[in-house]
Amino acid sequence: MSAARGPLKGRAARLGRLMPSGPSTAARTPFVLLVVLLLGGGLITLLLLNSALNQGSFKLRELKDRTTELTDEEQALQRDVDADAAPDALERRARELGMVPGGSPAFLGPDGKVLGEPTVAASPKPSPKPSSTPPRAPDGGTGDPAPSGAGQTTAPGTSTAPRSTAPAPDTTAPTPTTSGR
Repeated sequence: MSAARGPLKGRAARLGRLMPSGPSTAARTPFVLLVVLLLGGGLITLLLLNSALNQGSFKLRELKDRTTELTDEEQALQRDVDADAAPDALERRARELGMVPGGSPAFLGPDGKVLGEPTVAASPKPSPKPSSTPPRAPDGGTGDPAPSGAGQTTAPGTSTAPRSTAPAPDTTAPTPTTSGR
């Protein structure tokens, strides 16, 4: 083959001047340190990002649990409101407050005339309130822990039998009023 190469000519000569032909003069240590620092910084950044995401997920779970609790509480309160807003509950509460059903309403017309016959709401007779009596034991007794006659004194002419204080059912119905229409 050819023993010696001659000088490069043309395009090869120009390329030969751009690329050094000897050992590399650039120091490799700064480049290696730069690559190691970039990799280490990237790993630390990923670790911090992962920790922040985990902390956020714990906070999110706590907030979801709290939302569930508040939703359950809201539903329970709404059930209470709905139960208290039922017509029978309103009527019972109004009677407890001493309110009575109103009579026929009267209206004022645009010309000032009274339409209908106004009536006063009649107050029904107050029914006696039932008193709470102690429940009977299954053996027919009063459920008192003390035996009959032990440590109890009765006045002459009184009995020791329990008295019934339940009111008699009210059989009188309120009289309806007519509006005269």
